[in-house]
Amino acid sequence: MHPRTDHLIDLALEEDAGLGDLTSRAIFPAGHASRAYVAAHEELVVCGLGVAARVFERVDPSVRVTLGAKDGDRVGKGRRVLSLSGPTASILTAERTALNFLQRLCGIATLSRRYADAAAGTGVRIADTRKTTPGFRALERYAVRCGGCHNHRSSLGEHVLIKDNHIAAAGSVARAVRRAREAAPHLCRIEVEAGTLADVRQAVRAGADAVLLDNMAPLQVAAAVMVVAGSARVEVSGGVRLETLRAYALPGVDVISVGALTHSAPAADLSLTVLRGRR
Repeated sequence: MHPRTDHLIDLALEEDAGLGDLTSRAIFPAGHASRAYVAAHEELVVCGLGVAARVFERVDPSVRVTLGAKDGDRVGKGRRVLSLSGPTASILTAERTALNFLQRLCGIATLSRRYADAAAGTGVRIADTRKTTPGFRALERYAVRCGGCHNHRSSLGEHVLIKDNHIAAAGSVARAVRRAREAAPHLCRIEVEAGTLADVRQAVRAGADAVLLDNMAPLQVAAAVMVVAGSARVEVSGGVRLETLRAYALPGVDVISVGALTHSAPAADLSLTVLRGRR
């Protein structure tokens, strides 16, 4: 588990239960115990079970958590992915926070799986972007991997990506690439964003290691691949949807990056149910 995860869990618990759980504490005495489970209400890819389990542990270490699946599993509607036993008030206090993490991460993993399946057989990698929930990047990137897709750079410090505003401020692609090459570590990859075929030509002439084709139509992508002619890696980004992905997964394209994997993934449908009859 990422070292920041406990911090995120504690922030979420403080937000939701920092003043306690008035309802649960009023109804259930300290000795009242229950059994419960978390189940999927749709087909989904599991992700975040360890995080959800950790939420219950942070609320009350006496709550016993049993995993009914593992991250990356595809499960059907009705599958119980988590079982719980312990103090009733503790289970109910942790419920919403645990589900918030689980639904978010399962949602990303499920959408990522759809994209990975759509790209199967093309040889093209589907990658995420930095369009993540602030503070949640490590968890959301993990969910992308659980769904079978790949991670792009995790921060601005991983490799050089020269975008349109860098080029505008530097004055030209050549000048931006030259300055980046002089200042960056010697093994650092230099990638240049290109919105037109003229931009692609400039990036290739400047010696870019990779060219990011931004918001191009499939025919433009095909033409850009011919311009690059194997001299650099080719990434496609912008406007690629699940239903259009195959049109962009052309020979010569190495990576398609999709911000929607994290910024537009719908929450997965899971809920917690307390079993009756326990005191």
